[in-house]
Amino acid sequence: MLKDYLKLHFIVLLWGFTAILGKLLTVPPVELVFWRTGLASVGLAGLLLARRAAWRVAPAEALRLLGVGAIVAAHWITFFLAARLSSVSVCLAGMATLALWTSLLEPLVLWRRVRPYEVGLGLLAMAGLYLISQAEFTQLTGLLVAVGSAGLSALFSVLNSQLVKRHAPMRLTFYEMSGACLSIALFMPVYGRYFTQGQGVRLTWHGLDWLWLLLLAGVCTVFAFSVSVELMKRLSAFVVNLTINLEPVYGIVLAQALFVLGVPGFGQEKMSGGFYLGTVLILASVLVHPVLDQWNQRRARKQAAADAVV
Repeated sequence: MLKDYLKLHFIVLLWGFTAILGKLLTVPPVELVFWRTGLASVGLAGLLLARRAAWRVAPAEALRLLGVGAIVAAHWITFFLAARLSSVSVCLAGMATLALWTSLLEPLVLWRRVRPYEVGLGLLAMAGLYLISQAEFTQLTGLLVAVGSAGLSALFSVLNSQLVKRHAPMRLTFYEMSGACLSIALFMPVYGRYFTQGQGVRLTWHGLDWLWLLLLAGVCTVFAFSVSVELMKRLSAFVVNLTINLEPVYGIVLAQALFVLGVPGFGQEKMSGGFYLGTVLILASVLVHPVLDQWNQRRARKQAAADAVV
């Protein structure tokens, strides 16, 4: 069990490292996500073939999965864009609002009741965002893009919570990665003409881009996903979700370490006290959420059992 816990934390550490890889890469965000999703699709296809797993789905269902993949593409593009527009720490602080977005979107998409404790935690996260925006006003654009990216990630998660009930996780991710890559490929002509300031699409790798992309697609996506799926068979959903919520913490710690080491490109990682106070408030809302959620589910089960006895 200890080995599984260590593996899970290592996987979350890898996910926290993705923002740093996005900062190290010279490929623009749209082209970066195109390469990441394309390489990940190839890797996942290889795993499906190696395991002789079923991969075919009905055409209508395939369109749904590919459509969700387009949302994934938009989320990752805005995520890497936020890391370029601001520091890695500010980007990850904005991404930590994922739980807030999920609490807002789940009642709308799944037609469930709003939970009072989620409203309270959402207000706490908003207070944290206000402190960060005041403390790092020069990086406000990157923070807002990161918050928008967290909203796209929350929408993807809510939709996936229904799709995962009908599809094996690896097949599901293969179609979504393929949909993300395909949607970017279809968007490329418009992107190259109107959004690149006349520079056109830049798919060429420079310097160590090949290494960072292989780490991003191979290690942080395909490897991390396959291991996390295996761990979910043995660890409870509560433990997994609580640990995944530590992703911004690991990412910010890694970014701060690179700043201390003097790595070029990470000079923005020195933050004011207001940033850290705001980040603590957001992370507190993130980490407390699954605890309250589990408590609420236990109380509902006990109430249901009591009603059944009566």
